[in-house]
Amino acid sequence: MKKTALAGVLFLLIVSGCSDSSKPESNQSDDIQPEGTLSGKNDVETVASGLEEPWEIVKWENTLYISERTGTIVEISLDDEELARKSVQLDETLAEVPEAGLLGLAFPDSFSENKEAFIYYSYTSGQNVYQRVARVKEIADRWKETGVLLDNIPGGQVHHGGRIEIGPDDKLYVTVGDATKQSAAQNPDSLSGSILRLNQDGSIPTDNPDSQSAIYSWGHRNPQGLAWDDQGNLYATEHGDQAHDEINLIQPGNNYGWPQIEGDQQQREMETPLIHSGEDTWAPSGMDYKDGVFLFASLRGEALRRFDPESNSQEAVVEGYGRIRDVLATNDGVYFITNNTDGRGTPVEQDDRLLFMADD
Repeated sequence: MKKTALAGVLFLLIVSGCSDSSKPESNQSDDIQPEGTLSGKNDVETVASGLEEPWEIVKWENTLYISERTGTIVEISLDDEELARKSVQLDETLAEVPEAGLLGLAFPDSFSENKEAFIYYSYTSGQNVYQRVARVKEIADRWKETGVLLDNIPGGQVHHGGRIEIGPDDKLYVTVGDATKQSAAQNPDSLSGSILRLNQDGSIPTDNPDSQSAIYSWGHRNPQGLAWDDQGNLYATEHGDQAHDEINLIQPGNNYGWPQIEGDQQQREMETPLIHSGEDTWAPSGMDYKDGVFLFASLRGEALRRFDPESNSQEAVVEGYGRIRDVLATNDGVYFITNNTDGRGTPVEQDDRLLFMADD
């Protein structure tokens, strides 16, 4: 399972960003501070630079793996910080629309034996965009698609979701956006605007809310972060429309309201978020958990943020590196990746970067 740990850190007050539009998940920054700022005594160091539209970080043994939307997986040894970029041979052509490409990446326990992992990627078929959950195998200097778990997930110009994680129950969880077809998020027969739950062979778990459907929760706009607390409760980050970005506690079978409600709005049999950004925006993406708190990446909000579910509050931990796409907490500290080369940021010379903040 990917997600592990984060020790407590002091934090910095957030600087609010502009509202997220209904199309892209973020905008360009006018003034990125390459050195960054943070609270407490922690230092942020650059582990690797020159990443190309990175999306997800996974740690396996003493190596970090980072998916890149361009269709590659980067491997970084923590022994010597050497970087190797390997192409992924896919059965379909990667979609070249905004927010699409090779996105989620997850490693099962069997990776040591068979070198197979799970991915979520966007592809084109004729004039249409779809998403696929697939299995890939590492073969020497490349990866190769070896099987399909779930196909024909609706795509569009934006809002593809894309996070993929293995939960504490060893099931595969996948976030899917509404692909800008808002009404589809309220259609229980559509995979759009949902969080999916699958067995690792692609079959549907018998204890899903509907034993014939991969849908675990629905009514989502564009969820991009998943993490579990110590009790096994699932939390998700979600992009709002014109701000009102959300953090939700995910309950199986529940409807999270999009596009009928957002923010503090209420409607019968629809869930309101634990916390939302109000008229500001975070554009939240990847998330991780340890010791009672969550860290989540903030794209348009340009920060690594901390969410405390006990006080139901959030604050920025690190700012000044531009857009942040994903975060991985380990026993030693926190890794996070910038996302300034995706066409919506303002890259500096070393972007994009894998950064590390050691625990106190």
